[in-house]
Amino acid sequence: MKNFLQKPIVKKILIVFAAVIVFLILFDKLLLPWYVSSPEAEVPSVIGLTESAAYERLEDADFEPVISDTTFDAKYAKGVIVFQNPEASTVVKIGRRVHLYLSGGEPVVRVPSLKGKSLRDAKLSLERIGLKLGLVEEVPSGNPRNMIFDQQYAMGTPLKKGEFVGVTLSIGQESGTIIVPDLIGKSLVEVQKILADSALVIGKINYQRSFSLLPNTILDQYPSKGTKLNPGGAVDLFITKTAETGEEQEKLE
Repeated sequence: MKNFLQKPIVKKILIVFAAVIVFLILFDKLLLPWYVSSPEAEVPSVIGLTESAAYERLEDADFEPVISDTTFDAKYAKGVIVFQNPEASTVVKIGRRVHLYLSGGEPVVRVPSLKGKSLRDAKLSLERIGLKLGLVEEVPSGNPRNMIFDQQYAMGTPLKKGEFVGVTLSIGQESGTIIVPDLIGKSLVEVQKILADSALVIGKINYQRSFSLLPNTILDQYPSKGTKLNPGGAVDLFITKTAETGEEQEKLE
């Protein structure tokens, strides 16, 4: 038996066992009575205070303030306490820790990548996280037509919810160097001269009856004004023609 007790492993077990017994005795006779008999007090409210003011109030009341986390809250300015645990007016032991949560200000979101998307897809991507599609700038480029190839804010930029994000939309490569003039409202005779002077020609003519405009007045055109064409390019026209007698009578009635 003596040899068994002298084994190193047995000695270690006995020492640990004895230490546990001593700790339990001390806890039962000293620590537990001290904790039970220690004074209590109500936790003061620090919500809405700055971090420094909250620390001062809690320390004056003999509590230990601890910053636990930061959370976004639109109701409170950045750096203000928005939550505490234990809550205000809770009766706890003096010296207890009070965990505090700071406001990070208004909620922010990260701008997604919009490059390569259509306007519709970009709008949905932004609305999904609380942002809005802003100014759309249409620019000729080597990118496919109606594809976004640049954006106002880089991907990952933090923005407040509700802010706008502008984009640059490709209208494709310009096909020529001659700018199509505005022909709407002019007569066919005028248009023939204008297009000839611009090295352009009349393309397909579509007639539409009109009860108010003179015959051979341009109602619409394609391509629209400002489009660029090569020399000899054609412009389709939508032109008025005289309404027939029966149609005029029906309109009057």
